[in-house]
Amino acid sequence: MNNNETRQGVSRDVQDDEISLVDLAKILIKRWKLMVATFLVVVLVALAYALMMERTYEYVSIYQVAEQAPRDSDDPGALEAPATVVAKVTNLYLGPVTRELRSAENLDGLPFDVSVSNPDDTLLIRLSSETSEAHGALVETMHATLLERIKTGQQSQLERRRTGLERQLENAQRSLEAAQESTSANAAELIASYSNRVAELENRLALLREGQVAQTAVQSLEPTGTGRSLIMALAIVLGGMLAVMGAFFMQFAVAVRESLVDEG
Repeated sequence: MNNNETRQGVSRDVQDDEISLVDLAKILIKRWKLMVATFLVVVLVALAYALMMERTYEYVSIYQVAEQAPRDSDDPGALEAPATVVAKVTNLYLGPVTRELRSAENLDGLPFDVSVSNPDDTLLIRLSSETSEAHGALVETMHATLLERIKTGQQSQLERRRTGLERQLENAQRSLEAAQESTSANAAELIASYSNRVAELENRLALLREGQVAQTAVQSLEPTGTGRSLIMALAIVLGGMLAVMGAFFMQFAVAVRESLVDEG
């Protein structure tokens, strides 16, 4: 008899602990005010954050490196390999320009970073920075200074290359003139050889192209980073989850309190 009573008591306790879907719905309906309040608090906080959040944009500068006659079919024709230019900007130009700009603007640090890259299969150098519109002028100054350093270095190499080719061309032309005046048996062969050499050097000189700044700190059309619409969408989902969890937690807290009162 005692065993039967024990089993019945356990059975009643298990039944008391079970919650049906109807019970869950009742809890949600009973705690709807708490749910609405929790949802509104989360959404309003997210809205305030989204409105006050500083929107950032990407600023991009493009430089076309100087070109020369390709040496072979696999040579893209760059006077200086774009990867070399990227390395120079990163290791030689970026540090000094940053220090100069910080000193000129009396800043402890710049509110942005500068990323330097060479897009695949191009002769372009890409400078990019992400910051707010308030710092757009500062980014433009930084990028313009770096581009000027790149252009100066490229121009120096171009002039050296042009001077070398012109010197070679002069020598080839003098040799051609001498061969034309020669009466030796192989004069015709020399004339053909020097003529080809002169034509080749003239073609190399004609194909020399200066590096060019394609654009300076052009602002992206759309903000970067997490958008306001995404923040609000996440806030709505989070608000709904917290509202439901809050309702069940409140019901649990009330049940625990009532149980303590009954035992007391």
